[in-house]
Amino acid sequence: MTPVQHSGSREIDSNRPYSLEKSPLSRILLGIGIAGLVLSLIGYFLEPGRFYFSYLTAFAYWTTLTLGALFFTMLHHATGAKWSVVLRRGAEALSMNLPWLFIFFLPVLAGIHSLYHWSHADAVAHDPILQAKASYLNTAFFIVRGIVYFAVWSALALLLNRHSLAQDQDGEEVHTRRLRQVGAVGIVLFALTMTFAAFDWLMSLDPHWYSTIFGVFVFVSGFLVAVACLTVFYVFFRKQGILADTVGISHFQDLGRLLFAFTVFWAYIGGSQYFLIWYANIPEETVFYLHRWAGGWRLVSLLIIILHFLVPFIALIFFASKRNTRLLGVVAGLLMVMHYINIYWLVMPTVAATDAVISWVDLVTLVGMGGILMWLFLERFRRNPVIPLQDPDLSESIAHHP
Repeated sequence: MTPVQHSGSREIDSNRPYSLEKSPLSRILLGIGIAGLVLSLIGYFLEPGRFYFSYLTAFAYWTTLTLGALFFTMLHHATGAKWSVVLRRGAEALSMNLPWLFIFFLPVLAGIHSLYHWSHADAVAHDPILQAKASYLNTAFFIVRGIVYFAVWSALALLLNRHSLAQDQDGEEVHTRRLRQVGAVGIVLFALTMTFAAFDWLMSLDPHWYSTIFGVFVFVSGFLVAVACLTVFYVFFRKQGILADTVGISHFQDLGRLLFAFTVFWAYIGGSQYFLIWYANIPEETVFYLHRWAGGWRLVSLLIIILHFLVPFIALIFFASKRNTRLLGVVAGLLMVMHYINIYWLVMPTVAATDAVISWVDLVTLVGMGGILMWLFLERFRRNPVIPLQDPDLSESIAHHP
């Protein structure tokens, strides 16, 4: 990548290029993605019983990350935040993967009978609990809901991206107002669709189990990993000399604050769910945790507590650590890895009651999907100005000091 040029005064010259040249990294990611998807297809034939669960885990990982980026963008506009203006294009480029994720959703629909016990008519006929939930948990309504979710998310991402790029062209204030309106309304729509998508795709894997705050838990996980992903990318860009005098230490400090705050919030929501269910001691609810405390899943559960909460909490609690880009990048990378383990912990006990070993099918589906999505992200990021040149708060964002 060729660094974006800036003037020494840190003022923006709209006549100068603020896009990146094509990078070999894009081709590498595309190649990895294609190879991963080919191997995933082989995995479908070699391990059909495992494939759909591996695929759902990878799909849930990348979808929650992308939705977290969409929420970051909407939150930025709805609150009128100024510090995050220079980071906006990264979140926008990530969120624009949502229309492509609908294509990756199609194999989930194809494997609905392999994934979801409630999709079998004979199972429903002999289960009073499934019969009571049949008006919601049925194949046709499941498909319709999935289409609606992606229609809403894609529309929000497209609207935000369109007005953001249009603002670069004419600098009209109307785009700022439209972005705030879409952000404010979009957060409400996002909250509803994200909650029900979490219920549909993850919680209904065990249709007898339920948690009223499960949607919040999945949302917090997605937003946390999105901030972590943005942190990793901007740390990488900084090392390459890209945006080095635009995205400063103060911006990384605020990203660190978000990582710290939502690490604590994630632990609070997860802990609240656990303690309330365990204290109530209702069999339909406690079975979820009993399955994840059996066999090898006990170690995974402990690793999530230690590496998803304790280590990031201790690392980020100090002021200096939030301003250390190397440490921040390592912690953010750890959170990205642990988010996958967390999703794996939610999905896989359904098919492997005691086997917590990651299969090669798990890895190729994750890498295949991720390679394509990260290639699309980098291509989109480099084609457009990497900072919103006509944003009225851009200069203040560049000069940001918390």
